[in-house]
Amino acid sequence: MNHDELNHWSKRAADWARDYHASLRDQPVRPNLGPGEFRARIEGPAPEHPEPIDRIFKDFTRLVPDAMTHWQHPRFFAYFPANAAPVSMLAEQLANAMAAQAMLWQTAPAANEMEALTIDWLRDALGLPGDLTGTIHDSATTATLSAVLTMREQALGHDGLTRGLAGGPVLRLYASAQTHSSVDKAVRLAGIGQDNLVKVPGLEGHETFSMDPEALDSLIEQDKLAGVKPAGVVLCTGGTSIGACDLIGACIDVAHAHGLPVHVDAAWAGSAMICPEFRLLWAGIEKADSVVFNPHKWLGAQFDCAVQFLRDPRPQIATLGLRPHYLETQGADEVVNYNEWTVPLGRRFRALKIWFLIRAEGLSGLRSRIRNHVSWAQEACDAIAALPGFRITTDPILSLFTFRFHDDARTAALLERVNNDGRIYLTQTTHEGSFVIRVQVGQFDCTREDVMMIPTVLKDLSGDL
Repeated sequence: MNHDELNHWSKRAADWARDYHASLRDQPVRPNLGPGEFRARIEGPAPEHPEPIDRIFKDFTRLVPDAMTHWQHPRFFAYFPANAAPVSMLAEQLANAMAAQAMLWQTAPAANEMEALTIDWLRDALGLPGDLTGTIHDSATTATLSAVLTMREQALGHDGLTRGLAGGPVLRLYASAQTHSSVDKAVRLAGIGQDNLVKVPGLEGHETFSMDPEALDSLIEQDKLAGVKPAGVVLCTGGTSIGACDLIGACIDVAHAHGLPVHVDAAWAGSAMICPEFRLLWAGIEKADSVVFNPHKWLGAQFDCAVQFLRDPRPQIATLGLRPHYLETQGADEVVNYNEWTVPLGRRFRALKIWFLIRAEGLSGLRSRIRNHVSWAQEACDAIAALPGFRITTDPILSLFTFRFHDDARTAALLERVNNDGRIYLTQTTHEGSFVIRVQVGQFDCTREDVMMIPTVLKDLSGDL
């Protein structure tokens, strides 16, 4: 394929994309496939000779879409969304056309400086302090790993990078019991070890299931007396399971009193903070050392796009930065190279989709969508609560709530029916030892009618269970 042919097929692809999105409501959200079935349809040796692109394109349209879970489906209420506003798709198309490797300022000056600008835009939109800076990662997992590696090195005086961890002190990290599994992954990969991740108990009866600040203080004190070295604290705003939100300010005060840095995982709920009325959920966030949120989850910036705000980037750069001679920019020793703020050297031009998105939708438009999602989630929750045999197990935190149907067995059976039915897509979690079903509302193009399909489907499918 040459660039003239690319021009033709890009237009064909754009037409296909328009038709794909227009037809999503008529498709099941999740395909009815078993493991290995799709592979069997495409099995064969790698082609020795070129094939015509029209044959390849036809095979794509015939085989691939029906074997995909449709993340942009307006009735996708599972996990958290990975939204893609149309304008974000356009920006990605342009970024892909330039195909830049934005690892250094000199390899992509516009990408580098637009990243700085969009970080400032998002910081201000979320009501964060003006002295915070930050960078764009691929996912919150990478941002959290970066923060945990930095905590490790701060605790070790940056000796871990050169001497390794052998023979050093045992490090401890403290996290809410509601934090995402990415925190567990981070302590494993950072060499701190799963056994040294302390999940702090929650406050009894707390409405957003916060970590108990007094329990955090007590556990840190106990470890100090035992000769173990505390390294940092990870808090959550909008935990994945039930939307839990820690008492951010109170927990940070405890951590800072012990000289410990704090990272806040607000991967999903952070987007809602463009609406001032929701900021009580992370009151005290201005004291955090590091905060991550994913514009790809709820703002409409196409995956992947995770923003980490930092009070002081120097400790993270000292941990992750490496500048051999072949990566230097002559005559610009102090230039910002964002690869030094994160794990990968290679970087995509992610800021472009944020720049397009905020300009095209406006903060007012994005606020309206989030407010609608929160309102519709409450309405759906109320409708489910009125159905026979259903019980709301956690009330909505923003647009996430959970419920169960009679008992674990019937709740699990209902979930299987719902997802095989295909009109909506839900997922499960456990809460207080029970199997429950999660509902999160946040797909970019969903409507109130899409959301109210949830109680309709549940009523339809639960009658004989």
